[in-house]
Amino acid sequence: MKGIFFLLIILSISAVFLSDLIEPDTFEIGEDKDITDINKDFMTGDILEPIITRSAIISGKLWTSPVPYVLNSNLEINAKGVILKAMEQFRLKTCIDFKPREAETYYLSIQNLNGCQSFVGQQEPDGQMLSIGQNCDTVAIVEHELLHALGFYHEQSRFDRDEYVTIITENIEKGREQNFRIVESSQSTTNGVEYDYLSVMHYGAMTFNNGTGNTINTTDPAFQDVIGQRLDMSPRDILELNLLYSCNSTIAFQMFCGFISGSTCNMTKCSQSELQWEMVTSVSDGPASDHTYLPSGSGDSVEGEGYFMHVNTGSGQEGDSAWLETNRMSPKRDCHIQCLQFYYYHSGNEGDQLNIWMREFDDKTDTKGTARLMGQITGPATSHWKLHHVSLNATKHFQVEFEVLKGTGNSTGGFSIDDINLSDTQCPHGKMQIDDLENRLENERNRTILYSQRQYSPDGYAYRVAVILNSQTFLGLYVQLVSGVNDDMLEWPCPYRQVTLKMLDQNPNIQLQMSKQITFTTDPERIFNGLYLYDNPRKNGSTFIDENNEVAYGGFLSGRRIFLTRDDLKFREFIKGGSGIFTFSFEDINPLFLGNELPCPAVEPVTITHSHNDNDDGPCFTRMFTTIDLPPSTTSEKVHTSSSPTLTTKDKRMFTTTDLPPTTASEKMYNTTSPPAETTEGKRMFTTTDLPPSTTSEKVHTSSSPTLTTKDKSSLTTTDLPPTTTYEKIHTSSPPTETTEDKRIITTTDLPPTTTSEKMYNTTSPPAETTEGKRMFTTTDLPPSTTSEKVHTSSSPTLTTKDKRMFTTTDLPPTTASEKMYNTTSPPAETTEGKRMFTTTDLPPSTTSEKVHTSSSPTLTTKDKSSLTTTDLPPATTYEKIHTSSPPTETTEDKRIITTTDLPPTTTSEKMYTPSPPTETTEDESIFNLSPTMGACPVLIFPLALMLLLP
Repeated sequence: MKGIFFLLIILSISAVFLSDLIEPDTFEIGEDKDITDINKDFMTGDILEPIITRSAIISGKLWTSPVPYVLNSNLEINAKGVILKAMEQFRLKTCIDFKPREAETYYLSIQNLNGCQSFVGQQEPDGQMLSIGQNCDTVAIVEHELLHALGFYHEQSRFDRDEYVTIITENIEKGREQNFRIVESSQSTTNGVEYDYLSVMHYGAMTFNNGTGNTINTTDPAFQDVIGQRLDMSPRDILELNLLYSCNSTIAFQMFCGFISGSTCNMTKCSQSELQWEMVTSVSDGPASDHTYLPSGSGDSVEGEGYFMHVNTGSGQEGDSAWLETNRMSPKRDCHIQCLQFYYYHSGNEGDQLNIWMREFDDKTDTKGTARLMGQITGPATSHWKLHHVSLNATKHFQVEFEVLKGTGNSTGGFSIDDINLSDTQCPHGKMQIDDLENRLENERNRTILYSQRQYSPDGYAYRVAVILNSQTFLGLYVQLVSGVNDDMLEWPCPYRQVTLKMLDQNPNIQLQMSKQITFTTDPERIFNGLYLYDNPRKNGSTFIDENNEVAYGGFLSGRRIFLTRDDLKFREFIKGGSGIFTFSFEDINPLFLGNELPCPAVEPVTITHSHNDNDDGPCFTRMFTTIDLPPSTTSEKVHTSSSPTLTTKDKRMFTTTDLPPTTASEKMYNTTSPPAETTEGKRMFTTTDLPPSTTSEKVHTSSSPTLTTKDKSSLTTTDLPPTTTYEKIHTSSPPTETTEDKRIITTTDLPPTTTSEKMYNTTSPPAETTEGKRMFTTTDLPPSTTSEKVHTSSSPTLTTKDKRMFTTTDLPPTTASEKMYNTTSPPAETTEGKRMFTTTDLPPSTTSEKVHTSSSPTLTTKDKSSLTTTDLPPATTYEKIHTSSPPTETTEDKRIITTTDLPPTTTSEKMYTPSPPTETTEDESIFNLSPTMGACPVLIFPLALMLLLP
């Protein structure tokens, strides 16, 4: 009797553990098949012409892009959707586009015939046949056949293939030998591209074998298991296609920035506070390296030091923000949808925000544009780099802006971003990131199921994605319809929604990725285990506890049991930094029953959970300078202003113009109608009026002022004669100018400027200043803006400090400089290091930190300060609320104070306009739930109670 009770106890305990292995029924959507296996019963190969084995056609006819096509009505509905996805890959990675046929004579007639087949090149008028038959509906196979149609043969058909592979002829099935023939170089071309083991056009090792072994062996054994891949076009496939069609652009790709080698990809940054975007290689309390160079599952090591952009939110005040902006771009396609993809690392406070803005401009003259908040990341800190997507819908010129906004609370970290991609394509609908995936595959029990959060398709169907880990050897990937808030309003069984499940190749550049994906379509008539496979899960599904700890219903799992093996995970960058990333889409393809394309997708409304600043002060571009009447031209790190002088520091380039378009130059500056500008640290300053410049090396020409140079400099005076060309020389004819220690400052009247590398041209206007890595500009007749440490002047002299420069001028326009001072009609004012004292007459003082207002006092500067006096010039207005009407102002080390009269101040770098506090949302992080288990207690209590009653 006791034995029976013990048996009951054991069975009860076993039931508890077995319940954890219970999972919904799984429906297999098929297995991967190669083209030769699919075509085995139909033909000898997939090329519809006599086999002439060469890499790409020489004399055959190429198509004109976009290539017209028709999707025949006999195609399976899933195949139609896959064909469109393959065409999107061509648009993203190459210069080849496709369009539905209108009235073209030559076009592709894509049909469901015997297997996967295509002609090579443009061959037949009135509809050139290309077959995507049963089991051919994968992105890689469609790409393979389209590449045939565009002019390519198989990779192992190259004339140089014997250097890279060995064909084992005795293992080839009888009658299939012609598939392995090659042609001489006089009859074929490789377009100069190296042999590609990874080509989607390469046969596999066992292709057309007779059962005795490989038909192809690679010279390099490392590629033996790689040849014949059917993931995606390889980077060399893309290169050779662009070379064949003599282009180097793409249809849909906009930009990639991985901050490789410290490049900012011409992105602009600005700030209104202590918060600053910085380029770093690691961050304490944050990422130890960038995402680009994280180790991958393949074990490949990447040489070099990786960089990423970071904002430390440990300093500053709540509401402070820093901005990072891309270049201005234009939509490339009729469908106005773009996808922004990037990686981020959040190591700050939960209240900190990373806001993603899209700013659109009406035209090239619109410098402010209109900004819309398109995405927001906030919430708990992360322990890994996380992938993030933001859908955009720009219809005009636009740029993307990353804003880090400091929230409430203390922080020891901040936000980091890396590997930014932007393209005119649709974003995936959802993602699931599993950190430490490789270890979990090795250590988790067999058939462990990891679920994503519940997702909603654009039309309201709820679903989730399941990754099943199988005994350290492979993983399965499935989708499951689940109950949702819209169930009563939807059509059931779910009709013809195409599901795409993808494990992402985490190569930082999306154009080089070769991801693994499966695509299938929900068929409302499909029966499984006597039930409709895609019916309402509330009707036939099983219950589970969802991520909100609420009861929900889940239907069958549809997918593939062996999606990737553990060895597959070591190929490419499926595992990176320990993480694996899955993306998925759930798309209505019913329009393809009657048409050849899908309607443009819509961008879903943005969910914002934290408040943000709605005031729009314009991009960094306009906060740093303004323009009048003419749009800026495009140049590297350049700036255009009108009616103001410019100053550049340390390898910066800025340009100012009036009524004329700016010119582009290396490290030079052009100004018209402007007072002189000055550059520091190895820069040279020139001013001119009315005459064209002459060319000289490091030379200076002025016409009505004597010159004094110190420390091994030559001093010359001239009258009424044109300047001569000389090395490091100065020509002047009137009031003196002085330069110190390898500095050159010159003023001129009526004589032309000189043209030189690293030079500046100014004619008649107030000065503007830039500091190292910053840009400051001033304009006339424009409203003032707010700035941090900004400087505005309208007729005032310029002084630079550090290496001691002292200048005196009368009735001449001022020059600008870093660490400078502008005074007008004034006795001196005195400041001490780090302090500022100012005097004013008849003007009310403004509030400032540590400021003093007096009315006529001499000026004393201390510790390497420059002093400058002028006559008959108006007073100026400065940041830090300094107003003077007669006394001069002075700045101390690394301070800038400038005075102006009757002109509004302009905006400068080091400032930021933020509309009120931004809002915050949490990242769409994946939450993984194991299969629900049954409780053990009720099962065990009864047998134990019986045991206690036994004698």
